[in-house]
Amino acid sequence: MANDPRRPLTLRDVSEASGVSEMTVSRVLRKRGDVSSATREKVLRAAKELGYVPNKIAGGLASNRVNLVAVIIPSMSNMVFPEVMTGINRVLEDTELQPVIGITDYDPVKEERVLYEMLSWRPSGIIIAGIEHNEAAKAMLRASGIPVVEIMDTDGDAVDCAVGISHARAGRMMATAIADQGYQKIGFLGTKMPLDHRAKKRRDGFEKELHKRGLDIAAEEYYSGGSALAKGREMTASILQKRPDLDFLYFSNDMIAAGGLLYLMEKGIDIPEQIGLAGFNGVELLDGLPRKLATMDACRMDIGIKAAEIIATRASDPEAAFEALVELEPKIDHGDTLRR
Repeated sequence: MANDPRRPLTLRDVSEASGVSEMTVSRVLRKRGDVSSATREKVLRAAKELGYVPNKIAGGLASNRVNLVAVIIPSMSNMVFPEVMTGINRVLEDTELQPVIGITDYDPVKEERVLYEMLSWRPSGIIIAGIEHNEAAKAMLRASGIPVVEIMDTDGDAVDCAVGISHARAGRMMATAIADQGYQKIGFLGTKMPLDHRAKKRRDGFEKELHKRGLDIAAEEYYSGGSALAKGREMTASILQKRPDLDFLYFSNDMIAAGGLLYLMEKGIDIPEQIGLAGFNGVELLDGLPRKLATMDACRMDIGIKAAEIIATRASDPEAAFEALVELEPKIDHGDTLRR
């Protein structure tokens, strides 16, 4: 097989890897004809290891490509990715390309399945959240032969190119801001962990910076489900019951931080003097809270715009130059819940 990462795989590649004829490979992958279970297993194993995905439009279009951009994200319900999608659409609406969305729910197996189905329609490009994927998904991305942009994160090695922020750096920046204001007993609260790799990187960067300053994360509270105001209230009550002496709470996202803020205000706690708190993402919807939440702008709109620009440029000209790594600068907003 030619060692060209931009060349899409063919039935011949799977045939050579499995030692089975192209006709038999085709029958197995299209679930047609009578093929022995041993042969079927051999073909499917070779296809998965190579990252081969059958082409559902083969023969239907001269280019074997459609004007779709596969956008694969973990959620549309947490107020984060709709802004990314707005940025993507802002760019693609001036082209012939149309985004089509797949949702993974932070599940690597579901991501693999969604990616497989998306690639079978031969889109003109892929925008996918994160740079952590299982081996089968990585193989499909490498073998796709189309532009791939991994978004939201730059802490790691991209399959093709990446657009996002360093979440480890974001965690360090927040730790610096908190420690500089004299907070000493700090708690961390997170949801969707450890599946949310970006939240984990922020937490780890946060902890490392605190260590440099002679501080530790004094207590932690985790929830494996999604983000919600009610869950933020519940988690805040729980961590303070265990450690009532905490003077700062750092949440993995704004939604649970907002729930924590409402809980602390209900209890009459002086914010930010007695307890400070901060979230992450800079969700504008929460600007109507009684107190403006300390948070960090994760550059979501700009990430969507830049990713779509890369895809649009490369789809129109496969030889066009592009940036393999675009790292944007997160910014802290102290709001009313972090001393200045």
